[in-house]
Amino acid sequence: MSVIDKSRPTHEWIEELRKRFPCEAEIDRVLTRKMHRRAGPPYSPVSLETLVQGTETLLRNEIKDGFEITEAKWLSGGASKLQMEFKLTWNQPGVGRTTMPLVLRMEPSESICETSRLREYQIIKAMEGVVPVPPAYWVDSEGKFLPYPAIVYGFAVGVTKPSGVNRNVSGVGTYIPPELRPILGSQFVEHYAKIHNFDWSKSKVLTAFDKPKPGTEAVELQLNWYERLWEEDANEDVPLMRLAMSWMRANMPPVDKVSVIHGDYRTGNFLYTEHDNKISSWLDWELAHMGDRHEDMAWTTSLTFGTMAEDGKTFLVGGFMPKDEFYAAYEKASGLTVDLKRLKFYDVFNTYKSANICLGTGSRVARSGKTHQDVLVAWLSGISYMVMNELRTQLEEVI
Repeated sequence: MSVIDKSRPTHEWIEELRKRFPCEAEIDRVLTRKMHRRAGPPYSPVSLETLVQGTETLLRNEIKDGFEITEAKWLSGGASKLQMEFKLTWNQPGVGRTTMPLVLRMEPSESICETSRLREYQIIKAMEGVVPVPPAYWVDSEGKFLPYPAIVYGFAVGVTKPSGVNRNVSGVGTYIPPELRPILGSQFVEHYAKIHNFDWSKSKVLTAFDKPKPGTEAVELQLNWYERLWEEDANEDVPLMRLAMSWMRANMPPVDKVSVIHGDYRTGNFLYTEHDNKISSWLDWELAHMGDRHEDMAWTTSLTFGTMAEDGKTFLVGGFMPKDEFYAAYEKASGLTVDLKRLKFYDVFNTYKSANICLGTGSRVARSGKTHQDVLVAWLSGISYMVMNELRTQLEEVI
């Protein structure tokens, strides 16, 4: 039996994986592109000047009138992507000559979350007017104008947490003061309901998304995506991961209503303005897809993205409210039911996905020097065994 060198994958092996794990067309394109480029050079720092020049080239292809880019600077946040803030002076349609702050969000050489900028662009466009999102303007889906695929969208005003509150990695364990919980929590639930009830079938912009029918098609597409990732990226065979995938394939719950799934809906991925405590923008749509609302909810209600109340006993979803209150508020706002059995399935799936990203992809991109966030990615790979232990515990409960 030949040993596969995953750092230099052959065309034949890549094609074998594509056949074994059929994914959505755009996801297949992105993953295949990643694998064909893997043997290339590691990530090398990209200067602001290079990003500005690439952005200017993109905009010359999109804007016919003259424009000017000024005040470019690096923007923090977005753990898996490079981000640049800048100001654009241009003749905006329907507005006239104006200057506005914008953000460029670009892939590194290889990301801990290899996703599609085209899908991110399209889902943000689809959500405009549904929930608060930054306006999406342009996309370089294949890295034709910039070093890597990128999206340009409006700069969103706000903060991810109250001023003066402890800093944590990517919104993990953010403390929400009691006086803010009902104010932000009600918006958190209301926006969730709107996303899951959005009629994506009537949208004309979501061309990069497959449209699964009710049943298990959407579930299988997700399982194929992440099992393929594991096969592409993992440095070692882990029987627990194979057991988890085997159980999930044998227990796929049918989807009663196919919804837009944000994929990372949690505290830390929205901004709010402190003067009026209004959620101003939902961010990080890169994992969005069509599927079961319970997948989103299992992620949102995980222990990672909440905090304990002052009594030290009550877990608060997102730092806002106890689980039973969250489920009740969601059902009231959405008119949709919450099935605890299906949540159990997606608890396993989401933990499998986290282990996959941390132990498989995270470890590989860090060791291969493929990302600008090498310290953070290495830290994530270091916590993978805690995630694996959680997966073991979950499987013991259901098998």
